[in-house]
Amino acid sequence: MLAKRIIPCLDILDGRVVKGVKFDNHIEAGDPIKLAKQYYEEGADELIFYDIVASSDKRNIMIGLVKQIAKEIFIPFTVGGGIRTVEDMRSILLAGADKVSINTAALENPDLINEGANMFGSQCIVIGIDSMIEIGSDYVYSNTGRTDARIKTGRKTNNWIKEVQTRGAGEIVLNSMDADGTKQGYNLRLLKKVNSFLKVPLVASGGAGDMEDFFNVFEQNAADAALAASLFHFGEFKIKEVKEYLQSKQIPMRK
Repeated sequence: MLAKRIIPCLDILDGRVVKGVKFDNHIEAGDPIKLAKQYYEEGADELIFYDIVASSDKRNIMIGLVKQIAKEIFIPFTVGGGIRTVEDMRSILLAGADKVSINTAALENPDLINEGANMFGSQCIVIGIDSMIEIGSDYVYSNTGRTDARIKTGRKTNNWIKEVQTRGAGEIVLNSMDADGTKQGYNLRLLKKVNSFLKVPLVASGGAGDMEDFFNVFEQNAADAALAASLFHFGEFKIKEVKEYLQSKQIPMRK
């Protein structure tokens, strides 16, 4: 088994870290620069930053905040939200990010995946996917940062993931909207199905509630990395504690 990663996520709204349940009812969770530095010092393997309403508000990401965070951490740093062009990608990478994450823009213009991979390398291109089950099938949603802007794309999750992989995506962050913020565990059904055909790393997102949830997602080979937010933001667990627990369960963790 390859070494697994624990990735805290900063959802940014109006310059502050927030966390909601199923992408709604957001509450403030702290200062993004302070939290980023804290998670780096606690042993996070990577950090993800999402400007969650940049796409739905049709504005660019807060580049100044990205630069400030990049100065505080020395681990892989992924940034997403409001990235629509390869020029936007370049700006984010020059600001200090190691990877860019696209979601809504990729759905609206799938060629952007190819263009980004050709320009910067697949290792820099992360595709965020927000999935919800509808009448027995999993479908992809866009503009998920605001409930009043949310769009059901009509694309089945499996089909979209296969397409983005073919187009050159280097990593997939698959977020189960049904599980997001519920603390009832990752969507193992969906993750295992997707991971069975993926050839690039898969990051599980949505639903972490206790240490056993991290163990289950790795022990069942459902993902290569696990993303969590509220558990860490509100001090229920420290990243170091989670990694030590997993190591005690014989799950190999990135050093």
